[in-house]
Amino acid sequence: MLPTTPSFRLDGLRALVTGASKGIGRAGAVALAAAGAEVVAAARSLDELEALTTELGEAGLAARAAQLDVTDRTAVRALVEAAGPFDILLNNAGTNIRQPFLSVEDGALDALLDLNLRAMFTVAQAVAQGIAEAGRGGAIINLSSVNGHVAGLNRSVYTATKHGIEGLTKAMAVELGPKGIRVNTIAPGFVDTPLTAGFLADEKVRQAQIRRTPLGRIMTVEDIMGAIVFLASPASAMVSGTCLLIDGGFCAQ
Repeated sequence: MLPTTPSFRLDGLRALVTGASKGIGRAGAVALAAAGAEVVAAARSLDELEALTTELGEAGLAARAAQLDVTDRTAVRALVEAAGPFDILLNNAGTNIRQPFLSVEDGALDALLDLNLRAMFTVAQAVAQGIAEAGRGGAIINLSSVNGHVAGLNRSVYTATKHGIEGLTKAMAVELGPKGIRVNTIAPGFVDTPLTAGFLADEKVRQAQIRRTPLGRIMTVEDIMGAIVFLASPASAMVSGTCLLIDGGFCAQ
């Protein structure tokens, strides 16, 4: 008898995507919905979310918008309790403030720790509690970065938060595995998104990044979408506690 390829479909599953109004989060919401999941797209910008969910609805895909500041722990827990339980979490909301280590301002330090680490922890904990109580297992994908593996100039705090997410993901995978919850990270390289637009607007910087990438180009959000579906789906049934680097070979050097 031939083996059966596991499904990449997500029909009947419910997914929460944070930071879904733009960039990788928006693309992730589209990818999960296209694979059959019912998506709750969350972010602070309600107008952008509603535009996204309208487009998804016109394409016959199931999605709804939820305005949310993920740094508000009470609001996070209330949303997950009201809209959950979820089967899938794309824990994507994050940002970067580039400052030299010796000049990092207190406000920048607090903002990055609050959004990139504390908020990710809170969202993951709330969703995982719902998955565990439902008793049917699930998948959590934490958005990391190549800076969760290597360092870069003027990114000390961002690098610290992404290393923290990598460690948190491993710890979650160990504790939540017995409950059937898989936890992984996706670590993109430089993707052309609103977050990197200012950085990549400098043509010298853009070309330097291209030269440092063995596959020879800046990535787009489409390059991340398949990995999101894979890690959310039964196709990755025994993948947990690991990182999927999507960087064109950047970290292989």
